[in-house]
Amino acid sequence: MKLKAIALATTAAIATSGAANAQEVLEMTSAFGKNLPILGTAGVDFVEKINSISEGVEFEHFDPGELVPTLEALDAVSNGSVDAAYTTAGYWQGKITAASLFAAVPFGPEAGEFLAWMLYDDGAEMFQRMYDENGYNVHVQPCGIIAPETSGWFKNEINSMADLEGLNMRFFGLGAEVMQRLGVSTSLLAGGDIFPALERGAIDATEFSMPRIDARLGFYNIAKFNYFPGWHQPATMFELLVNKDVWEGLDERSQNQIEVACLANITTNYAEGEATNFAAMQSNVDENGVTNMVWPDEMLATFESTWNEVAAELAAEDPYFAEVWADLQEFREGYKTWGDTIYLPRPRN
Repeated sequence: MKLKAIALATTAAIATSGAANAQEVLEMTSAFGKNLPILGTAGVDFVEKINSISEGVEFEHFDPGELVPTLEALDAVSNGSVDAAYTTAGYWQGKITAASLFAAVPFGPEAGEFLAWMLYDDGAEMFQRMYDENGYNVHVQPCGIIAPETSGWFKNEINSMADLEGLNMRFFGLGAEVMQRLGVSTSLLAGGDIFPALERGAIDATEFSMPRIDARLGFYNIAKFNYFPGWHQPATMFELLVNKDVWEGLDERSQNQIEVACLANITTNYAEGEATNFAAMQSNVDENGVTNMVWPDEMLATFESTWNEVAAELAAEDPYFAEVWADLQEFREGYKTWGDTIYLPRPRN
């Protein structure tokens, strides 16, 4: 997918379209409840966008569990029991080794660079190939993105790598591989399951998302130390999955309108996170007794070196991971010519 091509195709389709097709209604499960700001509202916003511009297709939004549980959405869309899903590929890490490379990459690209690779380089094509080559009958479309998440909520202050050893922690995607190497026992829990697990002591710590989103889930009631930066998720990409038979049954205009609605959703999803999280950080401190913590440079260096080891091993074990990883690294090396030159240096403490 190339952004310019989509825009031109949509313009052409609108110009040449005749009478509107009969409306087709697609049931869409979301990985995130609509009560969650930024994460959950993005799925709702996408549905509002597409339904306001399309004459041939309409989406109906369902919260996690109403049609299928969060972690079963890929299989459900592929087998046709659900038409579509708004989710993130990081949830399929246990099924497809390369999946999280299309969701969030530790010490990887931030939002602008990630979108550049996805929309104007090889990312989108490789994203679809990943599902095709693993036997999933889905069409995938990038449909949201957020800036870095927090690195985690801990009940006790973490002063060294030794303080991590033996912890049970909810962790997402490729970052979980790093934490396990460092002595943390990780599990992937859906958003609604995290607070009960913290409360009953099944987990000692958690990461989930941004401060505003995490505040809605109440982690601050139990874990008072919130760590930054989110090295494991410098940006997180979200996907729209549509059953491929359903997708191919749509007319070209409807397909283009879905793609354009997703591109618009990427913009509003990213902007909402950037606009609202600083207030949540301050509220956590002033009202919830949270201490915002920054990882020491030496611990970040350990996280990064461990990630490099994990990435090398995954590439050695899985040919498609290796192919995607090499492509992303090649793009990033070229991007440095621009990124390291044009942007102001970041302030350091």
